[in-house]
Amino acid sequence: MKQRKIGELEVSSIGMGCMGMSSAYGGLEEKEAIYILHQAVELGINFFDTAEVYGPFANEQLLQKAFKDYKDIFIATKFGFQLDPSKEGIKQVCGLDSHPKNIRKVAEESLKRLGRETIDLFYQHRVDPTIPIEDVVGTMADLIYEGKIQHIGLCEVSANTLRKAHAVHPITAVQSEYSLWSREAEQKILPTCTALNIGFVPYSPLGRGFLTGQLQIENLGENDFRKNLPRFQKTAVEQNHYLIQQLEQISQFYHCSNAQLALAWMLHKYAHLVPIPGIRRINHLQDNIAASDITIEQEHILKIDEIFLPEHIAGERYNEQELQMIDI
Repeated sequence: MKQRKIGELEVSSIGMGCMGMSSAYGGLEEKEAIYILHQAVELGINFFDTAEVYGPFANEQLLQKAFKDYKDIFIATKFGFQLDPSKEGIKQVCGLDSHPKNIRKVAEESLKRLGRETIDLFYQHRVDPTIPIEDVVGTMADLIYEGKIQHIGLCEVSANTLRKAHAVHPITAVQSEYSLWSREAEQKILPTCTALNIGFVPYSPLGRGFLTGQLQIENLGENDFRKNLPRFQKTAVEQNHYLIQQLEQISQFYHCSNAQLALAWMLHKYAHLVPIPGIRRINHLQDNIAASDITIEQEHILKIDEIFLPEHIAGERYNEQELQMIDI
């Protein structure tokens, strides 16, 4: 697979988000998840994304089992949430915590769960407004000097906070939601990343499955967190369906799937961008990887941009509580 640079880190042009293998979408059987991860490596993916909070903990442990005998694999993980061990699963998340003590604690524990000597890319999962970003990045820089992490990343950060952070220590990557129907990053954060030579790693580049045109919301599992998102409520889904129909017309022109077109679109727009679609099926893995070889004509890029103007999208991407934790 073609390689791309995010900051000074060179990885496969398409990575893999691993959250859905352990949480959020209902999870997978461990044997099946490991098989998919191994196939991803065989097909050229070498950049995998996880976090302490996915499971919690289970996703990092899954990657350790999958990659214990593999070299040249880049793993990104994250800190930044407060967890209540008296509760189960994702219900353990009870707030934000980017105190230096917690950053160090998570780094040490993630290293053990991942079975690695160093963390390739360590993100602050959400900006903690109670802790100055200078203190957060300063602590992360210390971890670099100690050899415990290699690169620093921030998630869902504002352009202003990113500039403050980058002044303390070079930031390698910003991870934020970005897709055809979530394009807020184009306003400030993507131009800032370009100006500062910071990589951009879009999560949910396929709109949490909606942009594929294959998602049936009535089939979402009981533990699927999309059930709580405004954009996945029946009325919003019905209103957004016509966007998918228009996308399919362009997909047919290129003899590709909607998913491939959605990934090729963003790869065409930004050279410093590496999407990390979540993958739970082998056929989806193969489909996504092929997107890196699709070339889209500029007239179709502009047409897609026009179809998916923000004002055409029904429903917010997060609920009100979650929206308060982004762009800080």
